[in-house]
Amino acid sequence: MDKPLMELKNVDMYFYQKRGIFKPKIPIGAVVGINMAINEGEITALVGESGGGKTTIGNIVTGLLKPTNGQVLFQGKNIHEMTRVEYREYRQSVQLVQQDSYAALNPVRTIEHSLTGPILFRKIAKNYKEAVQMAKEALIRVELSPPELFLGKYPHQLSGGQRQRILMARAILMKPKIIVADEPVSMIDVSLRIAILNLMASLNREMNIAFLYITHDLATARYIAQKGSINVLYLGKIVESGKTNVVLEHPAHPYLQALLTAVPVPDPDIEARKRELPIKSMEMPSIINPPSGCRFHPRCPYADVKCSTEEPELTMFNGRLCACHHVKDIPEWSYLE
Repeated sequence: MDKPLMELKNVDMYFYQKRGIFKPKIPIGAVVGINMAINEGEITALVGESGGGKTTIGNIVTGLLKPTNGQVLFQGKNIHEMTRVEYREYRQSVQLVQQDSYAALNPVRTIEHSLTGPILFRKIAKNYKEAVQMAKEALIRVELSPPELFLGKYPHQLSGGQRQRILMARAILMKPKIIVADEPVSMIDVSLRIAILNLMASLNREMNIAFLYITHDLATARYIAQKGSINVLYLGKIVESGKTNVVLEHPAHPYLQALLTAVPVPDPDIEARKRELPIKSMEMPSIINPPSGCRFHPRCPYADVKCSTEEPELTMFNGRLCACHHVKDIPEWSYLE
């Protein structure tokens, strides 16, 4: 099997909280022991609750954060040991589409300037005329036609969905191999979300661009990454990982089972028959002071003494990786009673 396009190996990211002038800083493990791969042309979903470390991983993948420990490999090379030329190529090959499309665009620059500036700086376009033509082609590709209608506008003159498409256009102009999409549809009207997801799917299919899709919404993760893979993150650690259809059809970890049970179903008859997982608490513990052992044990209905003292490792179970001491003993999850 070929090497992954992007790979995280035993990655930790610690931030440090000040306690006073003479007191040592408190280390906060935003993400700990992350092992994750993104294959060429694949859509990989990263899901979990808010505050679990999803955006931190996205920033590590794009090179915006240097991890405290571990390796970040792009095409088999550690990005923090690359030459200047290699690192420049990597940064161009991995693009980020942010959650807040308004904050991601300069409010005093037109869309034309926002799209042509990066490709002129990177010398992807030979001159300004060619850059404008490339920008027009990118706008057509992200379904903003006619492009002349958008080039002269400022970000505040566009809708949220249009701005998100502009971010996609800016990303593909850099000819990336990977796009990290951090909650790209969370700030868009529900009626428009499917259009943005379909756009991402078409870019993946037609341009062979790999996506790391970061979200807390399992429904959109299932839709966009149905032929790819999924990583379930809880309190800074991956608890389940594998092919999306395998993991979501037969979830093994109690946390993922609880997440799937919480997803609403539009059919009232099915909703009434849905099985409820009796988790002990709805509150996620603080990442500043995470629980010992398995981080999910204070909320898990199957937890015992071993779970509170020993941290489980990701091990292969029924075609996926799962971090749970009792994964073989937990009853098979069923969507309905």
